[in-house]
Amino acid sequence: MKELYIQHIASRVGVQPWQVENCIHLFEEGDTIPFISRYRKEKTGGLDDVAVAEVRHWNDVFTEMEKRKETILATIEEQGKLSDTLREQIVSCVEAARLEDLYLPYRPKRRTRATVAKEKGLEPLADAMYEVKIADPVREARRYVKEGVADEEEALAGARDIIAERLSESAPVRETVRGIYRTRRIVSSVTKAGKSSPEAAKYRSYFDFSIPLSRVPAHNLLAMLRAANEGYLNLKIDADAEKCGNKLYYDFCHERRYPSASLGEQIRQAVDDAYDRLLAPSIANEILKEAKEKADLESIRVFGENLRQLLLSAPVGQKRTLAIDPGFRNGCKTVCLDAQGNLLHHEIIFPHPPQNEKVKSITALSAMVEKYKIEVIAIGNGTASRETEDFVRRVGLPESVKVFTVSEDGASIYSASEVAREEFPDEDVTVRGAVSIGRRLMDPLAELVKIDPKSLGVGQYQHDVDQNLLREKLDNTVVSCVNSVGVNLNTASPYLLRYVSGIGPVLAANIVSWRTEKGNFTSRKQLLDVPRLGAKVFEQCAGFLRIRGAANPLDDSAVHPERYAVVDKMAADLGVTTAQLVGNAELCGKIKAEDYVGKDVGLPTIRDILQELVKPGLDPRETAQEFSFAEDIHSIEDLHEGMELPGIVTNITNFGAFVDIGIHENGLLHASKMQGLSLKLHQRIKVRVTNVDLDRLRISLAPVR
Repeated sequence: MKELYIQHIASRVGVQPWQVENCIHLFEEGDTIPFISRYRKEKTGGLDDVAVAEVRHWNDVFTEMEKRKETILATIEEQGKLSDTLREQIVSCVEAARLEDLYLPYRPKRRTRATVAKEKGLEPLADAMYEVKIADPVREARRYVKEGVADEEEALAGARDIIAERLSESAPVRETVRGIYRTRRIVSSVTKAGKSSPEAAKYRSYFDFSIPLSRVPAHNLLAMLRAANEGYLNLKIDADAEKCGNKLYYDFCHERRYPSASLGEQIRQAVDDAYDRLLAPSIANEILKEAKEKADLESIRVFGENLRQLLLSAPVGQKRTLAIDPGFRNGCKTVCLDAQGNLLHHEIIFPHPPQNEKVKSITALSAMVEKYKIEVIAIGNGTASRETEDFVRRVGLPESVKVFTVSEDGASIYSASEVAREEFPDEDVTVRGAVSIGRRLMDPLAELVKIDPKSLGVGQYQHDVDQNLLREKLDNTVVSCVNSVGVNLNTASPYLLRYVSGIGPVLAANIVSWRTEKGNFTSRKQLLDVPRLGAKVFEQCAGFLRIRGAANPLDDSAVHPERYAVVDKMAADLGVTTAQLVGNAELCGKIKAEDYVGKDVGLPTIRDILQELVKPGLDPRETAQEFSFAEDIHSIEDLHEGMELPGIVTNITNFGAFVDIGIHENGLLHASKMQGLSLKLHQRIKVRVTNVDLDRLRISLAPVR
């Protein structure tokens, strides 16, 4: 990659150019983001996976930009208009907007007023006027009155059209107008349709609203743009046309000192036309697009962070689980799963109105708990969740059985998906949804990777942002989470394996097929026997796959096979076996990292190895904890100001956090009430009710310190 791109990426990411250059070389060698960030720290200077992913993003951007430059240069050269200066400007460009500005005058375009004027032979008149080669434009225009040009005014109008288009295609002119627009306010006003539509009520805050573009929060801008697309709002940037025209005339024309007022007036008309007809609409759209891109990036960042926290939610682990998808009229769909998440039994109970089969439901639930030796119960947090939780807690379960509420977001999407049909071809969607709820409690990461992240309810305006950038961010986040936790090679589903560094869907299926045919893996080296899994893929994936009870304990750790020899030497130097060293904090404490630094392995890697040896295969996630909502709160009508309640954070946005307090509606803990409080998804928190809006079903909350 060219040096100017490397320098620009380094500046954007906030790292050194050599780090960027090394990352790009590793990408070219086929290395993945998780592998680079975990096992190539010496080459990257310890960049984490987020920074490496950002370098990868900009590397892709500039690779495409280089291809675009080649097309642009070839097009301009074919026209015979590629000067050395223009070539250098294009070659040295690192901003897409400037690149397109430079290309704009030469880009093939549809028929315009200026091209019509050129066809009439009026370009020499425009040149003479713009370059101040004449004093009397009317007299000069008479020379161009001919067939197709009725009179002097038509000739002058055509010349002005040519000048206006030339100005509108000037890179300095466009950047000047952009600079003005970036300092202005975005103004929204309600349309006629917005005034009459009940659907527009949710946008009421924007019916008469303005804010500087430079300070508009991402969620506000995305809401306004959505409302405008739905026809409920008009949006504009409040740039003053007269002041903009004056600025352009002064900056780009005034210094020519026109020898006559009439010539100056012709140029001024062309400038005003260029601004009103060509520049203002174009630049306004560009600046709104630019602002939206920033809002997209911020929203995607928030979505990615929420998704990371959701995927890394605390699991209860491999426990025999009873899962309930609650409901009223259609009953509570109940499934029993073994410790590996396999479906053992399913039935429907009706403990709520209208059936009210409470005794029968208690008997059925108690029998299932006893027969399948249930250890934990997972209850979906949708309709009838609180009522079902109350019912379950009154059944008289053994004290050892813990009860948890689990988010249902995306469960219906999963239950109707191809993945669910493959897993449970003979079961209906209600059973599949309940199974998903139970498995989410056991291992959120392993289950949630099967669902499109956009369906998990942890973003803001995720359907309005750039979908390619969103997909890139979400894919990177899922891959990062899966590889940071590590995957059990002998139990992982193909849907989880496909996110392991270097594997993908085809190899994931091959691994599962090999496992089914040959039995469990006993060594990481056996991965090389899997069809189509070669040495490069093995290098990328081996360190992230775990084999419980392997003959070599390092196969159940994050130590990469390429560094097993280093650990063997550490053990030998201490006079013990590798098996004796692994997991022995006292022995590991005797090792000096500096003693094992070599040509191919640096201090960061040695320190990672020592950290892993102390607690091999440690799951970075916390342990799931039981939680109970306030017993006397079941609907928004039960709330009053000043009430203090336990809650769970369900979503985090730039404007605040949504908190589940055990009723249908989530409350909003606005950012203005946070006062430095840092929250995480699914965090338990105590909140105070500050306002209840029954008409709009909105609950305002404040944290209890």
